[in-house]
Amino acid sequence: MSTSSSSLQAPAQSASAPAGHAIPLMELIALAIGLLAMYVPTYMKLDAQVWSQEGQGHGPVMLALTIWLVWKRWPELMAAPDQNKFVPASLFMLVAVFFYVIGRSQDFPEFEASSQIPLVIAILLSLKGWRGVKIMAFPIFFLIFLIPLPQILVMVVTAPLKMGVSVVAEAALHAAGYPMGRTGVTLSIGQYQLLVADACAGLNSIFALEAIGVFYMSMMGYTNPKRNILIALLILPISFASNVIRVITLVLVTYYFGDEAGQGFVHGFAGIMLFMIATMLTVATDTLIGRFIPGNKEEEAQLTAQKA
Repeated sequence: MSTSSSSLQAPAQSASAPAGHAIPLMELIALAIGLLAMYVPTYMKLDAQVWSQEGQGHGPVMLALTIWLVWKRWPELMAAPDQNKFVPASLFMLVAVFFYVIGRSQDFPEFEASSQIPLVIAILLSLKGWRGVKIMAFPIFFLIFLIPLPQILVMVVTAPLKMGVSVVAEAALHAAGYPMGRTGVTLSIGQYQLLVADACAGLNSIFALEAIGVFYMSMMGYTNPKRNILIALLILPISFASNVIRVITLVLVTYYFGDEAGQGFVHGFAGIMLFMIATMLTVATDTLIGRFIPGNKEEEAQLTAQKA
Protein backbone atom coordinates (compact mmCIF):
# COMPACT_ATOMS: atom_id res chain seq x y z
CA MET A 1 0.00 0.00 0.00
CA SER A 2 1.20 3.49 -0.77
CA THR A 3 3.56 5.16 1.65
CA SER A 4 3.64 8.58 0.00
CA SER A 5 3.62 11.88 1.87
CA SER A 6 -0.17 11.95 1.62
CA SER A 7 -0.42 8.89 3.84
CA LEU A 8 -0.80 8.55 7.56
CA GLN A 9 2.39 6.87 8.71
CA ALA A 10 2.61 4.28 11.47
CA PRO A 11 5.04 4.89 14.34
CA ALA A 12 8.47 3.29 14.25
CA GLN A 13 8.66 -0.35 15.29
CA SER A 14 11.37 -2.71 16.32
CA ALA A 15 12.92 -4.97 13.76
CA SER A 16 11.23 -8.04 15.24
CA ALA A 17 7.73 -6.54 15.13
CA PRO A 18 5.59 -6.91 12.01
CA ALA A 19 5.64 -3.65 10.05
CA GLY A 20 2.41 -1.72 9.89
CA HIS A 21 1.45 -0.02 6.64
CA ALA A 22 0.17 3.48 6.06
CA ILE A 23 -3.45 3.94 5.12
CA PRO A 24 -3.69 6.59 2.40
CA LEU A 25 -5.01 9.84 3.79
CA MET A 26 -7.64 10.14 1.06
CA GLU A 27 -9.04 6.75 2.02
CA LEU A 28 -9.32 7.83 5.65
CA ILE A 29 -10.99 11.10 4.66
CA ALA A 30 -13.48 9.30 2.41
CA LEU A 31 -14.22 6.81 5.19
CA ALA A 32 -14.71 9.59 7.73
CA ILE A 33 -17.05 11.49 5.40
CA GLY A 34 -19.10 8.35 4.81
CA LEU A 35 -19.44 7.63 8.53
CA LEU A 36 -20.37 11.24 9.27
CA ALA A 37 -22.99 11.21 6.51
CA MET A 38 -24.51 8.06 7.97
CA TYR A 39 -24.42 8.82 11.67
CA VAL A 40 -24.61 12.59 12.15
CA PRO A 41 -28.37 12.36 11.39
CA THR A 42 -28.54 9.44 13.84
CA TYR A 43 -26.94 11.45 16.63
CA MET A 44 -29.16 14.43 15.84
CA LYS A 45 -32.17 12.16 16.19
CA LEU A 46 -30.85 10.72 19.45
CA ASP A 47 -30.26 14.23 20.77
CA ALA A 48 -33.80 15.30 19.91
CA GLN A 49 -35.64 12.14 20.96
CA VAL A 50 -33.55 10.57 23.71
CA TRP A 51 -30.65 12.62 25.11
CA SER A 52 -32.81 15.70 25.69
CA GLN A 53 -35.00 13.75 28.14
CA GLU A 54 -34.32 13.98 31.86
CA GLY A 55 -32.11 11.17 33.06
CA GLN A 56 -30.74 10.34 29.60
CA GLY A 57 -28.37 13.23 29.02
CA HIS A 58 -25.32 10.99 29.37
CA GLY A 59 -25.26 10.19 25.65
CA PRO A 60 -22.96 13.05 24.53
CA VAL A 61 -20.57 12.22 27.38
CA MET A 62 -20.44 8.58 26.29
CA LEU A 63 -19.82 9.68 22.69
CA ALA A 64 -16.94 11.93 23.75
CA LEU A 65 -15.40 9.13 25.85
CA THR A 66 -15.69 6.71 22.92
CA ILE A 67 -13.89 9.14 20.59
CA TRP A 68 -11.17 9.59 23.21
CA LEU A 69 -10.76 5.82 23.58
CA VAL A 70 -10.35 5.47 19.81
CA TRP A 71 -7.83 8.34 19.74
CA LYS A 72 -5.69 6.68 22.44
CA ARG A 73 -5.55 3.42 20.49
CA TRP A 74 -5.16 4.94 17.03
CA PRO A 75 -1.32 4.78 16.83
CA GLU A 76 -1.37 1.10 17.79
CA LEU A 77 -4.03 0.42 15.17
CA MET A 78 -2.00 2.16 12.47
CA ALA A 79 1.07 0.13 13.49
CA ALA A 80 -0.78 -3.17 13.01
CA PRO A 81 -0.07 -5.04 9.76
CA ASP A 82 -2.64 -4.73 6.98
CA GLN A 83 -5.03 -7.64 6.59
CA ASN A 84 -8.27 -8.01 4.69
CA LYS A 85 -10.61 -10.59 6.20
CA PHE A 86 -13.11 -10.34 3.37
CA VAL A 87 -15.62 -13.02 4.39
CA PRO A 88 -16.18 -12.06 8.06
CA ALA A 89 -16.02 -8.36 7.10
CA SER A 90 -18.77 -8.91 4.54
CA LEU A 91 -20.94 -10.75 7.06
CA PHE A 92 -20.61 -7.97 9.63
CA MET A 93 -21.32 -5.40 6.92
CA LEU A 94 -24.55 -7.17 5.99
CA VAL A 95 -25.63 -7.16 9.63
CA ALA A 96 -24.79 -3.45 9.90
CA VAL A 97 -26.75 -2.58 6.75
CA PHE A 98 -29.75 -4.58 7.96
CA PHE A 99 -29.87 -2.80 11.33
CA TYR A 100 -29.23 0.60 9.75
CA VAL A 101 -31.91 0.28 7.06
CA ILE A 102 -34.52 -1.04 9.51
CA GLY A 103 -33.67 1.62 12.07
CA ARG A 104 -33.70 4.52 9.59
CA SER A 105 -36.79 3.44 7.63
CA GLN A 106 -38.88 2.45 10.67
CA ASP A 107 -37.61 5.23 12.96
CA PHE A 108 -36.03 2.86 15.49
CA PRO A 109 -33.08 4.81 16.95
CA GLU A 110 -32.04 1.69 18.87
CA PHE A 111 -31.49 -0.26 15.64
CA GLU A 112 -29.90 2.71 13.86
CA ALA A 113 -27.38 3.29 16.65
CA SER A 114 -26.72 -0.44 17.04
CA SER A 115 -25.58 -0.69 13.42
CA GLN A 116 -22.39 1.18 14.36
CA ILE A 117 -20.95 -1.83 16.15
CA PRO A 118 -20.98 -4.38 13.27
CA LEU A 119 -20.06 -1.61 10.81
CA VAL A 120 -16.94 -0.61 12.75
CA ILE A 121 -15.97 -4.30 13.09
CA ALA A 122 -16.42 -4.77 9.34
CA ILE A 123 -14.22 -1.76 8.57
CA LEU A 124 -11.50 -2.94 10.93
CA LEU A 125 -11.59 -6.46 9.50
CA SER A 126 -11.19 -5.12 5.98
CA LEU A 127 -8.21 -2.94 6.95
CA LYS A 128 -6.37 -4.62 9.83
CA GLY A 129 -8.01 -8.00 10.29
CA TRP A 130 -8.79 -9.48 13.69
CA ARG A 131 -5.75 -7.69 15.14
CA GLY A 132 -7.46 -4.37 14.45
CA VAL A 133 -10.67 -5.58 16.09
CA LYS A 134 -8.70 -6.68 19.15
CA ILE A 135 -6.97 -3.30 19.46
CA MET A 136 -10.30 -1.45 19.26
CA ALA A 137 -12.27 -4.02 21.25
CA PHE A 138 -12.96 -1.75 24.22
CA PRO A 139 -14.08 1.32 22.21
CA ILE A 140 -16.33 -1.00 20.20
CA PHE A 141 -17.78 -2.41 23.43
CA PHE A 142 -18.23 1.12 24.81
CA LEU A 143 -20.50 1.93 21.84
CA ILE A 144 -23.14 -0.12 23.66
CA PHE A 145 -23.64 2.80 26.04
CA LEU A 146 -24.65 5.03 23.09
CA ILE A 147 -27.56 2.76 22.21
CA PRO A 148 -30.89 3.73 23.79
CA LEU A 149 -32.34 1.01 25.96
CA PRO A 150 -35.64 -0.50 24.72
CA GLN A 151 -38.52 1.29 26.41
CA ILE A 152 -40.24 -1.94 27.39
CA LEU A 153 -37.11 -3.04 29.25
CA VAL A 154 -36.78 0.37 30.91
CA MET A 155 -40.39 0.25 32.09
CA VAL A 156 -40.10 -3.28 33.47
CA VAL A 157 -36.80 -2.79 35.32
CA THR A 158 -37.23 0.82 36.46
CA ALA A 159 -40.23 0.14 38.71
CA PRO A 160 -38.45 -2.28 41.10
CA LEU A 161 -35.31 -0.13 41.03
CA LYS A 162 -37.26 2.96 42.10
CA MET A 163 -38.98 0.99 44.82
CA GLY A 164 -35.65 -0.32 46.11
CA VAL A 165 -34.08 3.16 46.17
CA SER A 166 -37.17 4.57 47.92
CA VAL A 167 -37.15 1.87 50.60
CA VAL A 168 -33.44 2.24 51.36
CA ALA A 169 -33.59 6.05 51.37
CA GLU A 170 -36.58 6.03 53.72
CA ALA A 171 -34.95 3.52 56.08
CA ALA A 172 -31.69 5.48 56.19
CA LEU A 173 -33.37 8.82 56.93
CA HIS A 174 -35.75 7.28 59.46
CA ALA A 175 -32.81 5.69 61.25
CA ALA A 176 -31.17 9.12 61.35
CA GLY A 177 -34.21 10.51 63.19
CA TYR A 178 -36.02 12.33 60.39
CA PRO A 179 -39.86 12.30 60.23
CA MET A 180 -40.03 10.02 57.20
CA GLY A 181 -42.88 8.20 55.57
CA ARG A 182 -43.32 6.38 52.30
CA THR A 183 -46.18 5.37 50.03
CA GLY A 184 -44.87 3.34 47.13
CA VAL A 185 -42.16 5.51 45.57
CA THR A 186 -43.43 8.73 47.16
CA LEU A 187 -41.37 9.87 50.16
CA SER A 188 -42.85 12.12 52.83
CA ILE A 189 -40.73 14.25 55.12
CA GLY A 190 -42.34 16.86 57.32
CA GLN A 191 -44.84 18.75 55.19
CA TYR A 192 -43.26 17.75 51.91
CA GLN A 193 -43.88 14.85 49.56
CA LEU A 194 -41.34 13.84 46.93
CA LEU A 195 -41.89 11.39 44.11
CA VAL A 196 -38.84 9.33 43.22
CA ALA A 197 -38.77 9.84 39.45
CA ASP A 198 -37.31 7.58 36.78
CA ALA A 199 -34.37 9.98 36.34
CA CYS A 200 -33.43 9.54 40.00
CA ALA A 201 -33.41 5.78 40.17
CA GLY A 202 -34.34 4.31 36.79
CA LEU A 203 -32.58 1.85 34.54
CA ASN A 204 -31.18 4.63 32.33
CA SER A 205 -29.47 6.15 35.37
CA ILE A 206 -28.00 2.79 36.37
CA PHE A 207 -26.92 2.21 32.74
CA ALA A 208 -25.05 5.53 32.64
CA LEU A 209 -23.30 4.81 35.94
CA GLU A 210 -22.32 1.37 34.66
CA ALA A 211 -20.61 3.12 31.74
CA ILE A 212 -18.58 5.27 34.13
CA GLY A 213 -17.50 2.19 36.08
CA VAL A 214 -16.49 0.32 32.92
CA PHE A 215 -14.55 3.35 31.70
CA TYR A 216 -12.72 3.52 35.03
CA MET A 217 -11.70 -0.13 34.68
CA SER A 218 -10.31 0.59 31.24
CA MET A 219 -8.34 3.56 32.52
CA MET A 220 -6.76 1.54 35.33
CA GLY A 221 -5.66 -1.20 32.94
CA TYR A 222 -5.44 -3.98 35.52
CA THR A 223 -4.00 -7.25 34.25
CA ASN A 224 -5.32 -9.34 37.14
CA PRO A 225 -8.66 -10.85 36.01
CA LYS A 226 -9.79 -11.32 39.64
CA ARG A 227 -9.48 -7.59 40.28
CA ASN A 228 -11.36 -6.71 37.10
CA ILE A 229 -14.14 -9.23 37.67
CA LEU A 230 -14.69 -8.11 41.26
CA ILE A 231 -14.86 -4.43 40.29
CA ALA A 232 -17.26 -5.27 37.45
CA LEU A 233 -19.55 -7.14 39.84
CA LEU A 234 -19.52 -4.26 42.32
CA ILE A 235 -20.36 -1.57 39.74
CA LEU A 236 -24.08 -2.37 39.99
CA PRO A 237 -24.39 -1.99 43.79
CA ILE A 238 -22.20 1.14 43.57
CA SER A 239 -24.63 2.58 41.02
CA PHE A 240 -27.58 1.72 43.25
CA ALA A 241 -25.91 3.30 46.29
CA SER A 242 -25.15 6.45 44.27
CA ASN A 243 -28.82 6.82 43.41
CA VAL A 244 -29.79 6.34 47.05
CA ILE A 245 -27.37 9.11 48.10
CA ARG A 246 -28.80 11.37 45.38
CA VAL A 247 -32.37 10.84 46.59
CA ILE A 248 -31.40 11.37 50.24
CA THR A 249 -29.63 14.61 49.30
CA LEU A 250 -32.69 15.95 47.47
CA VAL A 251 -34.97 14.96 50.36
CA LEU A 252 -32.76 16.77 52.88
CA VAL A 253 -32.44 19.87 50.68
CA THR A 254 -36.23 20.01 50.39
CA TYR A 255 -36.68 19.46 54.13
CA TYR A 256 -34.28 22.24 55.17
CA PHE A 257 -34.67 24.76 52.34
CA GLY A 258 -38.11 24.13 50.89
CA ASP A 259 -39.63 22.59 47.81
CA GLU A 260 -38.39 25.33 45.49
CA ALA A 261 -34.77 24.62 46.39
CA GLY A 262 -35.21 20.87 46.02
CA GLN A 263 -36.78 21.18 42.56
CA GLY A 264 -34.61 24.04 41.30
CA PHE A 265 -30.89 24.28 40.67
CA VAL A 266 -30.04 21.67 43.28
CA HIS A 267 -32.21 19.09 41.52
CA GLY A 268 -30.41 19.74 38.24
CA PHE A 269 -27.01 19.71 39.91
CA ALA A 270 -27.90 16.39 41.54
CA GLY A 271 -27.45 14.74 38.15
CA ILE A 272 -23.83 15.88 38.01
CA MET A 273 -23.39 14.98 41.67
CA LEU A 274 -24.61 11.47 40.89
CA PHE A 275 -21.66 10.83 38.57
CA MET A 276 -19.26 12.39 41.07
CA ILE A 277 -20.54 10.14 43.85
CA ALA A 278 -20.37 7.05 41.66
CA THR A 279 -16.80 7.87 40.65
CA MET A 280 -15.70 8.46 44.24
CA LEU A 281 -17.37 5.23 45.42
CA THR A 282 -15.72 3.31 42.59
CA VAL A 283 -12.28 4.68 43.43
CA ALA A 284 -12.80 4.01 47.16
CA THR A 285 -14.00 0.46 46.47
CA ASP A 286 -11.07 -0.20 44.14
CA THR A 287 -8.64 1.14 46.75
CA LEU A 288 -10.12 -1.21 49.35
CA ILE A 289 -9.93 -4.17 46.97
CA GLY A 290 -6.31 -3.26 46.26
CA ARG A 291 -5.42 -4.05 49.87
CA PHE A 292 -6.19 -7.71 49.20
CA ILE A 293 -6.07 -8.30 45.44
CA PRO A 294 -3.27 -6.78 43.33
CA GLY A 295 -4.10 -5.32 39.95
CA ASN A 296 -0.78 -6.13 38.32
CA LYS A 297 2.61 -7.68 39.06
CA GLU A 298 3.99 -4.50 40.65
CA GLU A 299 1.11 -4.31 43.15
CA GLU A 300 1.48 -8.04 43.81
CA ALA A 301 5.15 -7.52 44.70
CA GLN A 302 4.25 -4.66 47.01
CA LEU A 303 1.60 -6.70 48.82
CA THR A 304 4.02 -9.59 49.20
CA ALA A 305 6.65 -7.27 50.66
CA GLN A 306 4.14 -5.84 53.15
CA LYS A 307 3.15 -9.31 54.36
CA ALA A 308 6.77 -10.43 54.69
